[in-house]
Amino acid sequence: MSRVPAWAYLPAALGALLVTLPVLGLVAAIDLGSLPTLLTSPAALDALWLSLRTSTAATVLSLLLGVPLALCLARVPRLDSTLLRTLVLLPLVLPPVVAGLALLTLLGRRGLLGSQLDALGVDIAFSTAAVVIAQTFVAMPFLVVSLEGALRAVGDRHEGVAATLGASPGVVLRRVTLPLVRPALVSGTVLTFARALGEFGATLTFAGSLQGTTRTLPLEIYLQRETDPDAAVALSVLLVVVAVVVIVLARPWQVRR
Repeated sequence: MSRVPAWAYLPAALGALLVTLPVLGLVAAIDLGSLPTLLTSPAALDALWLSLRTSTAATVLSLLLGVPLALCLARVPRLDSTLLRTLVLLPLVLPPVVAGLALLTLLGRRGLLGSQLDALGVDIAFSTAAVVIAQTFVAMPFLVVSLEGALRAVGDRHEGVAATLGASPGVVLRRVTLPLVRPALVSGTVLTFARALGEFGATLTFAGSLQGTTRTLPLEIYLQRETDPDAAVALSVLLVVVAVVVIVLARPWQVRR
């Protein structure tokens, strides 16, 4: 017998329709005859390739920084503060344009750190590196949220047992902690990649829109919407397909224990 209350089916169905109908409408609007031409234009291929490269780099950077951050938030009592958690998770609720402006005031040519870097000959803003930084800034909190919640849910009992058997902290992390939270780690990684892939406002503000250098697929879609709506729809569907493929490929790793 189902444990779901009968009244829940109607809002659940409405919710499912709300998130699926717009995507189906997008697919229905495709002009199949011109689809190959629209998807293989040099601008579209440049934008797709750049989006895949920067999103992958942002995901790797998020893993390198976000996993230790989630670990510290969940396991170090002194860091378990509302203020620190709010600051870490702020990009989740921050308007993307504001996120881009924040990055620009820090790393722009006249920013707090950017002016110092500029004196050394390093210019980050409006470069491909700026795209990766912007994507990491807005996407990494998804990984931190997923992983920190899982770490708190599994507790530290198994880690304590491994430590009493002589395992070093690094071995405990690699052989005990990460395998226990693997579904959350995979989910967080997928969400991070998908968020980075769809990033728009922070990228446009901090990195600009230069074909082949900073113009990712969402920016290309926005530009095409003004001049060629059919191309914008085709590229939008392509972005949806890439995101769906990533989610489907990651699904076995999310459910495997």
